[in-house]
Amino acid sequence: MSDHYYTNTPSAKHQLDKWQYQLRNKTFTFYTDSGVFSKKTVDFGSRLLIEILDFEGLVSGNILDVGCGYGPMGLAVAKENPERTVEMVDVNLRAIELATKNAIENQLFNTNIHESSVYEQVAGESFALIISNPPIRAGKKVVHAILEGAYQLLAVGGKLVIVIQKKQGAPSAQQKMADTFGNAEIIKKDKGYFIIESVKES
Repeated sequence: MSDHYYTNTPSAKHQLDKWQYQLRNKTFTFYTDSGVFSKKTVDFGSRLLIEILDFEGLVSGNILDVGCGYGPMGLAVAKENPERTVEMVDVNLRAIELATKNAIENQLFNTNIHESSVYEQVAGESFALIISNPPIRAGKKVVHAILEGAYQLLAVGGKLVIVIQKKQGAPSAQQKMADTFGNAEIIKKDKGYFIIESVKES
């Protein structure tokens, strides 16, 4: 169990790797390691979410990436939004260390990267956008905590955008978001992955 990517301190032997990847037509350099999610490449779901995000008309405020891993989603968003701070949190200390290293490597200093179990360390803050590729293997309780907890942290007009596979609970996640926000729209489907968006309307 200690080697799962959603644990605090993975015990897997370090296997540091470094590679480049294009996101939103920009080249990023990523350091990865064993014990983190999708260490060999940016996973399809994260890529899908990053590419579909629309920042046009987004309300003022900062952005939060929950379960940021080594940082591909949060750093791609930070690159697109230099005027905003992108807060990136994860329970996995190895992932946080890598995300911090990757922010420096890609010269993205509009980031605030730190440990947090779901929203524990960001309570009381307000965000324009919360994004997440939630840790499905951590269980439904954790995933639904991410979906429900986002509401309190979003500014009015702010959005929660997640990616989740249909076979791993997308219909259940969409229902939970609809129950929480009063709305939940599937804005993209591809290869069994759903991008679902909810807006805090009041």
